[in-house]
Amino acid sequence: MPDGHFVGVGAWEYDLRGDRLSWTGGVYDLFGLPHGAPLERAAIVDMYHDESRDKMEALRAHVLRHGGAFTMEARIWTAGGTQRWMRLNAGVAIENGQPVRLFGTKQDISHEREALARLRERAEYDALTGLPNRGAFEAQWHDVIHGRAPEVTALGLVDLDHFKQINDNWGHEAGDECLRVMADRLRRSFSGLAFLARYGGDEFALLWRGRIDRTFLDWRFRRAELALSQPIPWEGHLIPITASIGLALRTPEMLPRDLFRRADQALYRAKAAGRCATVIEAAFSPA
Repeated sequence: MPDGHFVGVGAWEYDLRGDRLSWTGGVYDLFGLPHGAPLERAAIVDMYHDESRDKMEALRAHVLRHGGAFTMEARIWTAGGTQRWMRLNAGVAIENGQPVRLFGTKQDISHEREALARLRERAEYDALTGLPNRGAFEAQWHDVIHGRAPEVTALGLVDLDHFKQINDNWGHEAGDECLRVMADRLRRSFSGLAFLARYGGDEFALLWRGRIDRTFLDWRFRRAELALSQPIPWEGHLIPITASIGLALRTPEMLPRDLFRRADQALYRAKAAGRCATVIEAAFSPA
C-alpha cells in the first residue's frame, strides 16, 4: 500500500486473511502513535468513543456481509488522551465471493467540526445576551407542537417596559447593557428552566416542563419582578427599568398553540395593567 502521507489524512488497510492492520503515517499522526508502532486492531478500536465504536463495528459487519463501502464521522481518543474527530472511509475487496481486505482513509476533521459548531452557535444563539435566539426557540416550539419534544407545562413571555425610551434617552449601548443584565437576571431568577430565549428585540420566552407547583411559581415570579425592576448602573448613573410578564399554565387538554396564545394574552394584560406586572393565565396547576 502507499507509504506517503500528508497532515491530517492517511490510508489504512486490514488484511482479513492475515489478520494484519497497516497504516500510512497520516493515520499514526491522527491517533498520536509513533510511526511504525505495532498495530493491534482490538487496541485501536478501544480508542474510539463508545458511540462511534458501536456505529463503526455495525457498518464494518454490514460491508463484510454484503460488500460495498461506508463513510462515517467518529470520535476518538489519541494515545496522549486528546479527543479528535475523524472521517472514516472504508471499502471491502472481494475474491471468489469472500471478503479478503478492508481499506480506506482516515482524515482528521476536528477543526472542521469545531468550525461547524461555531457556525451553529452563531446561528442559534443571540450574540448580545448569549441566550438561544428566536430561531432556536421556534425550532424548539415546532418540535413541541409536533410531539418531537417533551410536553411543555408552562410558557412565559417577558417584555421590557418602555425599552425604546431607554435607547432614546441613554443610547443604544446603554440599551444593549440593559438587555445583557436583564437576561442574566432571568437566568438567575428562573434557574432550572427547560428553555430561556431572547424571543425578540426586548422580549424573552421561558419554557417549563414537568409538574409545576402554582404557589412556588407565584413566589418565583414575585421575586423575579423585584430583580427585574432594579435600576441598572451605567456610566455613573442608574437606568430605571421594569418588565411585564405573561405566563400561561397548560391544562391537560390544551394544545401548544393555545398555550402560546394565552401567554401572549397574559403579557398584554400585564402591560395594560400599568406594566411592571405579572399575569398568570390559569386557575390551577397542571398534573
